[in-house]
Amino acid sequence: MPLINFKAIEGVLEPEQKRELIEKLTDATAAVYGEGIRQVTWVVIEDVTSGEWGIAGKPVTNTDVKGLLKAGQEAAVR
Repeated sequence: MPLINFKAIEGVLEPEQKRELIEKLTDATAAVYGEGIRQVTWVVIEDVTSGEWGIAGKPVTNTDVKGLLKAGQEAAVR
C-alpha cells in the first residue's frame, strides 16, 4: 500500500489545493501501478510551521513561498 507524504509550509496551500493534490497524486500512483492500487493509496499532506523549513541554510516562511509563487505567476503571464 503506497503512502505519499507531501510536506508544505503552512498557510500556503488552500484546502481546495490540498484536495487537488490528493486526487492527482493518487491518479499518478494508479497510472504507474495500475487501477487496483487506487483503493489502498494513502496521501498525507503535512503542514510544516512557517520558518521551520530551511533552504540553503536560511529559514523559509510562508510569505517567502507566496512571493515566489506570485513571481512565477507574473512571469507566466508575460
